[in-house]
Amino acid sequence: MSDYHIRKATDADVATILRFIRELAIYEEAEHEVEATEASLADSLFGPDSVTHAVLCEKGGKPVGFAVYFFNYSTWKARHGLFLEDLFVTPSERGGGAGKQLLQYLASVAVERGCARFEWNVLDWNEPAIRFYESLGARPQSEWVGYRMTGKALEDLAAGGR
Repeated sequence: MSDYHIRKATDADVATILRFIRELAIYEEAEHEVEATEASLADSLFGPDSVTHAVLCEKGGKPVGFAVYFFNYSTWKARHGLFLEDLFVTPSERGGGAGKQLLQYLASVAVERGCARFEWNVLDWNEPAIRFYESLGARPQSEWVGYRMTGKALEDLAAGGR
């Protein structure tokens, strides 16, 4: 039997989720990019217009990891997919099964909801995560290149620029 328990996060977990987000950003060498606050997380994860979900992984009642996900859509499959935005396990618990249990939980959500896909991104330098994901049967998607628009470029396009 596993020592880990996965549960849906609630608005009472916002401070814990923000702490994990900051720890993940430090690991990914991007702490300076975190703009999230407890208030913005409470609204975006648990507010009335939220389309995002969060779960916590606990060991002995203590949070040791989290995952944030949402449902996307495949026009070719005409079905939803589950997209994992972030997954983090505290360093002291890595290798103990917490990450696998979080992924199993999300895979079961995807299957229960009839999703065609379960997808996520991983930084190309994160070899431990890549090996872990591939050990579970996940495969990289080399034919697609992700694009991102933020800040001024996003505002300019929305305003009719470019």
